[in-house]
Amino acid sequence: MGDPSKKRLGDHVMGTHLFRLALIAALACASAPALSKAAAKKGAYGAIALERESGEFGYVSAAANSRAAKIEALKQCGQPGCEVVVSFSNACGALARQPARGAKGYFTATGATQQEVQTKVLRLCADKACTVLAWACTK
Repeated sequence: MGDPSKKRLGDHVMGTHLFRLALIAALACASAPALSKAAAKKGAYGAIALERESGEFGYVSAAANSRAAKIEALKQCGQPGCEVVVSFSNACGALARQPARGAKGYFTATGATQQEVQTKVLRLCADKACTVLAWACTK
């Protein structure tokens, strides 16, 4: 064989590739917490408020935090008896009504998309006369 103190060309190339992979992995691990913090800060909040007797409602889908979303939904509702019936973050929320049940005929749901949340809320209502009154998505 040759002199063991001399490295072969393939060993050098392999070492260079391993070093590059280790460097890429280290950088990826170091940046992951920063990326997750940035994503967590970017959260959007929404809420739907309802006054059950009158049927008045209000909703918001782009508030900076949960409290702001609830306050704005209550303002949009505009009635003294309004209450927040659903709140959501980085998701969708919906409100449906079954007219035959009066003040007790309201249903809410949350989901990942507009289609999912509307399907869920109508399934919960379980009546052909149900209608979606409001929906909002924060993403």
